[in-house]
Amino acid sequence: MSETSPSEKGYRMPAEWELHEATWISWPQPGCNSFPGSYDRVVPTFVKMVEALASSEIVRINVSGADQEKAVRKLLRSCPPERIEFFHILTDEPWCRDHGPIFVKREKSPQLAVLNFGFNAWGYKLSPFDEDNAVPPAVAKALGMPLFNFEHFILEGGSIETNGRDTLLTTESCLLNPNRNPTLDRAAIEKKLREKLGVRKILWLGDGIEGDDTDGHVDDITRFIGPSTVITAVEEDEHDPNFEPLQRNLDRLHVMRLADGEPLHVLTLPMPTRIMRDGQRLPASYANFYIANSVVLLPVFSEHNDAWAVSALHEAFPDRRIVPIDCRELIWGLGAFHCLTQQQPAVG
Repeated sequence: MSETSPSEKGYRMPAEWELHEATWISWPQPGCNSFPGSYDRVVPTFVKMVEALASSEIVRINVSGADQEKAVRKLLRSCPPERIEFFHILTDEPWCRDHGPIFVKREKSPQLAVLNFGFNAWGYKLSPFDEDNAVPPAVAKALGMPLFNFEHFILEGGSIETNGRDTLLTTESCLLNPNRNPTLDRAAIEKKLREKLGVRKILWLGDGIEGDDTDGHVDDITRFIGPSTVITAVEEDEHDPNFEPLQRNLDRLHVMRLADGEPLHVLTLPMPTRIMRDGQRLPASYANFYIANSVVLLPVFSEHNDAWAVSALHEAFPDRRIVPIDCRELIWGLGAFHCLTQQQPAVG
């Protein structure tokens, strides 16, 4: 275990579109808080997600033990067995983007290392979260990788978005929220992000979308799809609560500059029509896609804007297959494919 800054040792956080060795997910537990009363209805979406990922790369799945591994193997029998690997690592909830390891990479050996940030269930919104908080060290041990331990700094993977070079996107509503790191101001948080993730420039958006219990994760609104290109969600309905915050974020993006002074190239992505369940606005967003080696998993919601979102991602990723998967049940857990996944970069 090391307390030295990863950036000092030459590590950086690669962009999601860079080559992966594998994608990590955490299989949901039947009694988890995320899908009350709907576990059986959401499992088919997990199966479709893994089937699509297994066509692209290895899928590494955290399960509670041998019994759950056996049950999930049966569900995934159509997947190439050499593409599915199981790890007996306990989790509370399935949101691997936020509780899983963040991998950093450098040119010299060892090429990969695991960052262990603190996890407090999005500002103590769910309990328990002790198992989730312990996932990154368990993954580092299972893989035999170096571990950088920053457990006193709360940071979720869905709250940051990097271009793999020198620039990182995040939101004020999340990282400056006192339920994360109340003793740190903006300058102190920026310093930690630069030291831990190997970036030079931090770009701040404002608020996230309505219904997002993470306090506004950036992966529901704006994503890097190239070193200088982002795609950002826009709401067409001026009466929707998402219209103004997303417009303000769009305005910010148009004047932002990368670390080298280059302006951002900004593409837009529609928002799905409002989805309500039990009187609650659900944070449905096409921006919560996941970029794998040969496919892009796109959450869709059986509505007219789905085709627009598919077309926008075809333009953004001409060399990858866009895989739209119905997420009307999954979004009841308040997340989609990016929230469920964490990429492990390829070495070499």
